Amino acid sequence: MSFVEIRTYELKPGTANTYVALYLEEGFEIQKSHLGEPVGYYVSEVGELNQVVHMWRYESLEERTQKRTALFADPAWLEYVGKIGPMVLHQRNAIFNDIFDS
Repeated sequence: MSFVEIRTYELKPGTANTYVALYLEEGFEIQKSHLGEPVGYYVSEVGELNQVVHMWRYESLEERTQKRTALFADPAWLEYVGKIGPMVLHQRNAIFNDIFDS
């Protein structure tokens, strides 16, 4: 069974375009090198605005811990997080079981 982590970030109004540009320029390759390809990465268009939602698949919770520990040990990632952190107002994380992967 695999797991999908859904991470939702509420951004300060007016910062979504800057956040996305910075992620594409700096964050994505670093994150992908540690976590693999995301299941999805989205920016809200209708409804609750100023949100970024991204999803990552892990084969186990232990794999998640190992990959995220390696990500946060990467100095380039920490530098990137320092740039986007001021744009984030709130973060929500949820981990779901993939019912089709049993």
